[in-house]
Amino acid sequence: MDTQEVRNQKIINAVLEKERSLCPGAVALIGVYGSFQTGDVHPLSDLDLLILINDDRGWALQTAFILDDAGVGYDIYCTGWDSLRRDAEYTHPHISKLMDASIVYCADEKYLFELEALRDQAKRLMDAPFAEADLKRAEDTLKEARLCYAQAMASGSLPEARVQAGGALYCAEDSLALLNRTYYRKGVHRRYEELAALQKRPADLCGMIEGVVTAKTLKELKDRLTLLMKALSACFDAERLALKPRKKPADKDALRGTYEEMFSNWHGKMHLALQTGDRHLAFMTLESLHQMLADIGEETDIQTCSALSAYDPCSLERTLEAFDAVLNAYLKEYEKASLKVNRFDSADDFTRAYLSGDGAG
Repeated sequence: MDTQEVRNQKIINAVLEKERSLCPGAVALIGVYGSFQTGDVHPLSDLDLLILINDDRGWALQTAFILDDAGVGYDIYCTGWDSLRRDAEYTHPHISKLMDASIVYCADEKYLFELEALRDQAKRLMDAPFAEADLKRAEDTLKEARLCYAQAMASGSLPEARVQAGGALYCAEDSLALLNRTYYRKGVHRRYEELAALQKRPADLCGMIEGVVTAKTLKELKDRLTLLMKALSACFDAERLALKPRKKPADKDALRGTYEEMFSNWHGKMHLALQTGDRHLAFMTLESLHQMLADIGEETDIQTCSALSAYDPCSLERTLEAFDAVLNAYLKEYEKASLKVNRFDSADDFTRAYLSGDGAG
């Protein structure tokens, strides 16, 4: 039986021979990445090849097969330049094919120059000072993990939940690699090593992941996946907090009109909810108020509270009282900013002030 190195070379030679006879000039270069590039080889290691093709003729070189004498399966895939350019944009951490492939064949030196330019592009993205765009890139992948998590939590069977948990783990691990602006250089069997080496990560990250994959019941899986997702959220929250610019002071320009807007939008609705016994109206009104307070608090230095803490499904009367308390608490921010609420005794009074420009703007 051939050695691994001999088998690999025979496969590479066969690809090149088929290219010469079937689609000459279609292959720009061939590189080896994965275990045979890192040296992390075991007896059943397959061969990971970057077969970079110049045109659609090269797709004919793709195949997948099993060598019975070695007990090893192979998938010979091709990669187009457009795909490699997308990898260079660093939107995911599976770019070892681009970054690490050891080139064993090159049709023309110009292809090496283009490959190096793409590697440099990705490297610049990973080496630049961490910025809002980097956090957003990682958070976009975390959102995918959260979607899988939500689907896992809604699953009614352990097999179904495991499918969704697998997606959540895949995206969660990718989001952390992006948060740390790195990429995976080794196989999945070495993933815990690479995750443990990340600087920005939850404590006991690998232990929490292991808890998910060893869960024996549906409840156990959901509980452990929840623990992991909460830890991830806390990790990302800390990074976002570190990137936040200083909030604007809560001055007149920042707050003017906001109390009046809250009163206008939701005071009447809360009274209507009490009169009609409409809990949905009360709840959604408080949710809207909560969101406005949160939006203001994102950029302005104010004391905020959760408006939904005012909600009491057992008593809409107490809910209304608590709503008024939230508005009164916000009114203190007006007082700190030396603002007065724009109030008038009647529409006539408002009209006179508004038209004269005397305090009704």
